[in-house]
Amino acid sequence: MNDSLPADTPTAVPTDRLAQATGIVQRLREQIRRAIIGQETVVDQVLACFLAGGHVLLEGVPGLGKTLLVKALARTFSGDFARIQFTPDLMPADVMGHAVFDLKNQGFTVRKGPVFTHLLLADEINRAPAKTQSALLEAMQERQVTIEGEAHPLAQPFMVLATQNPLESEGTYPLPEAQLDRFLVKIRIGYPTLEEETEMLLAVTRERVGDGLDVGAVQALLRPETVLALQQMVARVRVDAAVADYAVRIVRATREWPGIAVGAGPRGSIALVRLARALAVMAGRDYALPDDIKAAALPVLRHRVALAPESELDGLDSDAVLAGLVDATAAPRG
Repeated sequence: MNDSLPADTPTAVPTDRLAQATGIVQRLREQIRRAIIGQETVVDQVLACFLAGGHVLLEGVPGLGKTLLVKALARTFSGDFARIQFTPDLMPADVMGHAVFDLKNQGFTVRKGPVFTHLLLADEINRAPAKTQSALLEAMQERQVTIEGEAHPLAQPFMVLATQNPLESEGTYPLPEAQLDRFLVKIRIGYPTLEEETEMLLAVTRERVGDGLDVGAVQALLRPETVLALQQMVARVRVDAAVADYAVRIVRATREWPGIAVGAGPRGSIALVRLARALAVMAGRDYALPDDIKAAALPVLRHRVALAPESELDGLDSDAVLAGLVDATAAPRG
């Protein structure tokens, strides 16, 4: 694939290029399934975010395969991959890098940190203090890092995949709203079904030592330039005015909906359209449907709203409140 299509023609997605992109996504799914059992919706949402050029926050209790999923995605990609295990003593320089004095050359040189990569796994991101978490803000938003006053661009594509455990609060530092908003989606990983857990058990215990699945069977399919071409194709997917209006009405409704104390900002509607475009390409279409907006609503908005105390007292979570909001928002017809 190449990225020669003009950027100012959002409807110019050739049929053969679209079919090729859909085929690539299907092969990515097949490769990831070699390491991940079940979790089809989660895998599709991660792939959609990858195609949309966004960042992912994966949330789930330990042992559900969050880190394994990221490693499997990284194996399908021939670019650079780095992992940072976030801990309370992790410093910003451990993430971004720092300047060191070179005695031989009698000058300062920059030693780049693990953030200088294509795919970055920020494991248990909420275990590092706010100062270290905020060090990622510039990288996630501006695609650059400033060290000693000098800006250093990051490689393209660049994607942060962060994980966190929603149950533990001791020794953790909740992500501030400003950083949560930098994630295109927040994906919740639930428990596997009975059949999936049985299949997982047999796969792990069959002539293996240890208790985990591995990603050794996953093969690389994509080069960095191919990923960029796919992302540029996604950006050209047509979004009808009525579909865009539907996305805006959903986001604006979060600011007035009973049970929501703080609604999503304009970045929420932008994120809805970005993810909907990726979902359209994955479905083999060069145009987004209202159903794509609806499918994107929960992962895009669940971390961009704050529930009112009465909703929490009633035992509701953001997904339940948002699902009711989306169902009550009229979708365009025809």
